[in-house]
Amino acid sequence: MVKRSRSKARRRALEILFEAEQRGLPAEEVLTLRSSATELQLNPYARQLVLGVSARQEELDELISTYARGWTLERMPTVDRTALRIGAWELLHNPEIPEAVAVSEAVALVRELSTDESPRFVNGLLGRLQQLKPTLVDEDEDPLLDEEPGMDEDADSA
Repeated sequence: MVKRSRSKARRRALEILFEAEQRGLPAEEVLTLRSSATELQLNPYARQLVLGVSARQEELDELISTYARGWTLERMPTVDRTALRIGAWELLHNPEIPEAVAVSEAVALVRELSTDESPRFVNGLLGRLQQLKPTLVDEDEDPLLDEEPGMDEDADSA
């Protein structure tokens, strides 16, 4: 149940982050608008992803830009860029998620929502970050610093 719930939360987070970028709005604002515009409760993990990616977007974008051989952030499809941010945040800043799961879930998102070349690209880039993780993560930081109190990973709504 948690796996399906988290997969749905990732997709919902991608939708919110994508919308924020397309509309030129802060992700937190779109999160608030989406939360108040629906009767369904937003999965707490989707909220954690949006806030975590938003808080670390500059760092994530720098890493993605550095290791995306031959691609600038601006040249990447928005869905790919957003899935990479989510995958990189989970990989580097959420120790509750196994590294392989962070990579495979980001690949699954682009397989469903983006181009035929996207899964290979996302897998390769996140795989490189996974290899380099020991040199990229500050061991003294609180990895879930962006988490809101009272998060319930088992929430089934998206």
